[in-house]
Amino acid sequence: MTARPDLPAEPGQRPRRRRRRSPVTWARSGGMASVVFLLPLLITFGFFSWLPVAKSLVLSMQRTNLVTAAEWVGLANFERVLADPLLWTAVWNTTWFTLLAVVVGFPVPVMLAVFIGELRKSRGLASALAYIPVILPPVVAVLLWKAYYNPGPDGLFNTVLGWFGLGPFPWLQDGTMAMPSIVVQATWAGFGGTTIIYLAALRSVRTDLYEAAEVDGASIWRRVWHITLPQLRGIMLIMLLLQLIGTFQVFTEPFIMTGGGPENRTTTILMLIYNYAFIAGDYGKATALSLMLAGVLSIVSAVYLFLTRTWSKT
Repeated sequence: MTARPDLPAEPGQRPRRRRRRSPVTWARSGGMASVVFLLPLLITFGFFSWLPVAKSLVLSMQRTNLVTAAEWVGLANFERVLADPLLWTAVWNTTWFTLLAVVVGFPVPVMLAVFIGELRKSRGLASALAYIPVILPPVVAVLLWKAYYNPGPDGLFNTVLGWFGLGPFPWLQDGTMAMPSIVVQATWAGFGGTTIIYLAALRSVRTDLYEAAEVDGASIWRRVWHITLPQLRGIMLIMLLLQLIGTFQVFTEPFIMTGGGPENRTTTILMLIYNYAFIAGDYGKATALSLMLAGVLSIVSAVYLFLTRTWSKT
């Protein structure tokens, strides 16, 4: 009886080399059926995802307003974007927003999720209250906060601060205060969804670790520092990357609240893309800047994943 080629060789025998599967063998074993089932998904994904990317590459090398005939200009759109002095202002503003959003906004959902996880009662109510900001439409939430930031003494925030003899403050009209004010609103609007994700991740933490820590007399802070945060490390790294990508694409908040002012202190990269396309009518230039932003975010993501690949596994 001969040994099958896919079984390991007995001691003392040379291991048999597995036969390579030919295309015919692969098709007979069900490979074609898998392709047929995947084909609709691949076509749909390619049509709605990769086809627009390919068209964007072509559009970025044309000068067009999508009405008149397009003019092929090659890399001139990229050169014109880099020569725009407002570009570097927008890059700095976007980077400043991202840094503030990470410093202010990243710890908030983590701490809130840990706090809700420590609750013995009313955990469901606290989770629902934390998720309320996500339910509001983004434009409605931004307009609501814009009213709160009214620079007059009758604005909500200035009224509250007036009780303590402070203010009034020109929240969105001052170049120094405008961006931090926008960051506070963006943090309030986005922390609810992230908190729910962290709460779901906390359910995977082994309860016996907490029980052992309580028996040893560990305080809440020690339990959080030595058990909760290490268990959340992987999801925290992913959420930080998603927040970096999302904050670099901020548009709604500064567009509605300040329109990029005062003195372009809140003009972001996506607002500049909007101005190129819908104000100046230069869609080729807008697409060129969009591709440049996508390229930078891809590089940042690759470097981030490379630097954190070891720490996320330990």
